[in-house]
Amino acid sequence: MNHVTPADGDPIVTVGAAHNGPDGSGNGGYSAGLLAERLTAPGGPAVEVTLRTPPPLEDPLTLTTDGTVLTMSGRETVAEARVVDLTGESVPGHPVDPATAKEAESRYPGLREHPFPRCYSCGPERAEGDGLRLFPGSVRAGSGPENIGNTVACTWVPGTELDDGTGHADLRRTWAALDCPGGWSSDIAGRPVVLGRMTARVAEAPRIGHTHVVTGHLHGVEGRKVLTGSALHDSEGRLLARARATWITLRS
Repeated sequence: MNHVTPADGDPIVTVGAAHNGPDGSGNGGYSAGLLAERLTAPGGPAVEVTLRTPPPLEDPLTLTTDGTVLTMSGRETVAEARVVDLTGESVPGHPVDPATAKEAESRYPGLREHPFPRCYSCGPERAEGDGLRLFPGSVRAGSGPENIGNTVACTWVPGTELDDGTGHADLRRTWAALDCPGGWSSDIAGRPVVLGRMTARVAEAPRIGHTHVVTGHLHGVEGRKVLTGSALHDSEGRLLARARATWITLRS
């Protein structure tokens, strides 16, 4: 593989300690977005990122490419990314309105029990401005023992600390916002999972200081794999971004 050229950006990246998921490793969505932003931008194509190992924090990671796949590596391969076509609905059904999403936050299971309470995206122990503090609660129940079809929602008002200089949140934080709400459509509290693969497309970047709604939907469970979708809408119901993800259940 060849090193990413300077035109593609700095070939060395770091997942900062503030952007953890589980303690000691990077938030999956943020880490995947860090790689995806080298291949796309709002309005650009979808990118699929596969996490091969928990992203280390504060370790320099090298970006290399073979022209098709962009790889992020440290002591071992951390993640691989490629441009793909994202088709199909990530979250079936109509968008959730902000009032319904706000009310659902009181039912967020992570307020009672959370395997990663300091997660950058959904950790309740993070202070305002220190994390995204996304607290998705169920708005449409699923069926069967796995609750397949369960849909969760929460509001998100990107703070000024997320401003990319244009009045919008940057791509990696938008990926982080799409990450955990998908996971919480499953029983994370009872069966902790970590992100294995995420495919997302951001049509428009979310606006700083404006209310948005993030939804997650449980598509299926296949052994240790949990399959979800997520979407980001503005307050008027316009779809800004969507994603699908594969999560891996941690062994007990």
